Amino acid sequence: MTADTKTIDQFLAENPDVDVSKAWERSFHILTDIKNRIAERFSDFQLDPNCEGREYYTSPNGEFEGSMQAWSGKGVEWLVNSWLGNRKASILDMNATAFLGQETDVPHFIMVFGTIPKLFFYFDFTPRSDIRIDEEYLNKYYGDEANADFLELRGHPNFQWSVSHGPYMRALLSPSALSLSAELTDENIDILEDFAYRFLNRWLGWLDNATPVPEEKRAELQRYDHKVRELGYRLDPMNKLAAQVFGEDQVEHMIDVRMGKDQMQKSKTY
Repeated sequence: MTADTKTIDQFLAENPDVDVSKAWERSFHILTDIKNRIAERFSDFQLDPNCEGREYYTSPNGEFEGSMQAWSGKGVEWLVNSWLGNRKASILDMNATAFLGQETDVPHFIMVFGTIPKLFFYFDFTPRSDIRIDEEYLNKYYGDEANADFLELRGHPNFQWSVSHGPYMRALLSPSALSLSAELTDENIDILEDFAYRFLNRWLGWLDNATPVPEEKRAELQRYDHKVRELGYRLDPMNKLAAQVFGEDQVEHMIDVRMGKDQMQKSKTY
C-alpha cells in the first residue's frame, strides 16, 4: 500500500512511541486561537452541558487523553475546540470547527491538525448547497482565491495527499478540501499556520458580507446542516481507533457529544 492510502493504524504501527508533545503545543495553540477569533465574531455563547468537566479527560486505562469543549451562540450552532490522543505515543487529533446557524449560507469551517506521527492536516469549507448543480454557490465560495490557495497548498512539495478509507468522508469533500500529510517539522507547521489564517480570514470576510437566508428556507437548511454534521462525526474512521481504547459503548456516547446530538435536538426547527 502506498503512503497516501495507508491507514492510521499502519502509520502508528511503524512509529508507535514518538513523543509529539511539542507538535501538540504548537498545533493546538493555532487551533485555539482560530476558535477564539471565530468566537469574537458571534455572541451569547454557552458551553454545552455535555462538555462540562471535559476540559481534560483520560481513557480508563490512561492510554488516551483529550479535551472536548463546544459552544453554541447566536449565529453559530456548534463551535468546537477539542483534541484526543496520546502525546507520548504518536497519535493526536486536534480540531477547530464551526457549524453555523441558518442566518446565512456561508460554508461551515472545519480544521484538523494531527500526528500519526507524521504531521496531518485536514481542512474544508463544508458547502451548504449541492455544488454539483448550484453553480452560483460554487463560484461564490470555491472559485478565484479559494481555488488558488487550494492549488498552492495541494501542490506544495513538502506535502502528500492523504486518502480517507471512509467513503462518506471522501464524499464530504468540497473543492477546497485538503487532506495532507508531511514530515513532522516546525517548517511544515509554519507553512500550515500561514494557510490556516488565510482560510480563516477569507471565511470571516464571507460572514461580514453575507446575504441573509430567507426565513422560509432556514428550516430546510438546518435539516441539511444537521444531517451532514451527524454523518461526518458518526462515519469518521478515527472512531474505530477510539473504540479500541474507550470501548464501543463509551465511544458511541463520545460521538454523540462531539456532534452535539442534544444541541441539534433542542434547536431543530424542521
